[in-house]
Amino acid sequence: MRHFLTLLNLNQFEAQRLLARAMELKALYHVGVRYDLFRGKVLAMIFEKASTRTRVSFEAAMAQCGGSAIFLAPHDTQLGRGETIADTARVISRMVDAVMIRTTSQQRLEEFAAHSRAPVINALTDQFHPCQVLADVQTFLEYRGSIQGKAVAWIGDGNNMCNTYIHAAQLFDFELRIACPEGYGPSPELLTTYASHVTLTHDPHKAAAGAHLVTTDVWASMGQESERAARCVAFENYQVNQDIMRCAATDALFMHCLPAHRGEEVAPAVIDGPWSVVWDEAENRLHAQKALLELLLR
Repeated sequence: MRHFLTLLNLNQFEAQRLLARAMELKALYHVGVRYDLFRGKVLAMIFEKASTRTRVSFEAAMAQCGGSAIFLAPHDTQLGRGETIADTARVISRMVDAVMIRTTSQQRLEEFAAHSRAPVINALTDQFHPCQVLADVQTFLEYRGSIQGKAVAWIGDGNNMCNTYIHAAQLFDFELRIACPEGYGPSPELLTTYASHVTLTHDPHKAAAGAHLVTTDVWASMGQESERAARCVAFENYQVNQDIMRCAATDALFMHCLPAHRGEEVAPAVIDGPWSVVWDEAENRLHAQKALLELLLR
């Protein structure tokens, strides 16, 4: 049994094989071929944060492959009434084959995994979002081939997606340039640990110069709604617009994990323009997660 709590629970070989399998499963899906990969298997989906793509992609993945999924919101479980994480993990993991958790802190996720008999998947915490970045790298592979040695620009908040891109730079061996305002950077510990693959700047044009991929996220993530006005001021010069994309490589791609706020972190001309691959990126959550579930349930 193994868990998927960050991207670094995979080694480079496993990650490459997983994404190759994801692309294979996607090709089969588009010609109507279905495999009962998860026949008789049950995935528990624990959501302590709102979701669209994560819930639909995991639930659809199980259904399309012959398995089933159980959606659990906080008010549906005793977690919402004070039962400990450890006790919840001990009980649920005896009844299902895998558990997917979307929660606040990475510590809550890791505590659950420490007491679980079933594989646990990080479907988003405040610190990391590894399932999304698997889909991002799959999308790059489909359009441009290997991401190894390429330059990736992260422009905006140093949030869970940014932290995960730091892990991805190490795992897939690419150069990551992060541009964010002073005081809104990613984990300093991660920047130090992975300094060989990551640079930090406060100039978005410098980060984007010659980049093969430009990516961003909302300026105020879930739980930061009260900071929204202040963040919009701090990030006003960090919008991914046409000027930014023209600094990038001529064949650069644009990605966004969605939902997007057009006119804030990204200009409509970019997310709806020729650089954007966000809809393939969103669909690839389904296929990358099928491959991930196959690996963990094998």
